[in-house]
Amino acid sequence: MLYPIPSHLSDLPIYKKALDIITLSRSISTYLNQDLSYLKPDGSEDEHIYFSGDIVQQSTSLAPEILNAELERHSDKKYKHIASLERLTTLLYINCRRLEKSHSNGRDYLPILRSELKKFRRLQHTWMMTL
Repeated sequence: MLYPIPSHLSDLPIYKKALDIITLSRSISTYLNQDLSYLKPDGSEDEHIYFSGDIVQQSTSLAPEILNAELERHSDKKYKHIASLERLTTLLYINCRRLEKSHSNGRDYLPILRSELKKFRRLQHTWMMTL
């Protein structure tokens, strides 16, 4: 179910960076899937293909967690959303590292995503202080 986003929330730098990460991770995943979707000679699939889907799923969850934390009135529930956001960011970073070990030309773009995640973490720290 889609809810309208209040205008002041869509102007948040952390929210904008989350949207950038979503776009970037989807593009990288599409590129990686083309290389990783083929079966190996023994008929097994490349285990890294699942990590490419994970980065899309985790990055897609960033923006809603930011919105939920901003809109939450109770501080204990707000901190649950913040903790979830921190877990997602850590998992994204870990999955980027795993994908860099894949045998795909798309792995060259993963340092860009990790760089954006570092910027996101800095914004996240500043944003948490304002809540």
